[in-house]
Amino acid sequence: MTDIKFDSKVLEDVKDALAPHTTDMFTQRKGRWMAVVELAHVERVEPGPDEDKFPSVKVRIVAIEVADNDFADERLRELQRGLYRLRTKGGTLDGELDPDVQNARDVLKHGSGLLVGSDA
Repeated sequence: MTDIKFDSKVLEDVKDALAPHTTDMFTQRKGRWMAVVELAHVERVEPGPDEDKFPSVKVRIVAIEVADNDFADERLRELQRGLYRLRTKGGTLDGELDPDVQNARDVLKHGSGLLVGSDA
């Protein structure tokens, strides 16, 4: 199995996107924030044939947008649940028959519309 590692370098665009949330992130010790994140491949390590190590891949956050209201936060959670359902049940007989999986496909297909409020 390949190990995954996160690169700790924070790009300026990512810093700018996180800046409005840093005070909350500092003060809320048990806080959680929903976000849309883009990852990019940074590095891979492939051990030699006689090495007793797993291969690894390092990724970096190259773009991020954090939900700034309850509506967007809940919509992102809904999309996250949809992705989870597709990952865990997709391609299985149960998944093909499961209405939750079909609902997840619909949510993901129209996901961008879910992030815009009805008053927008």
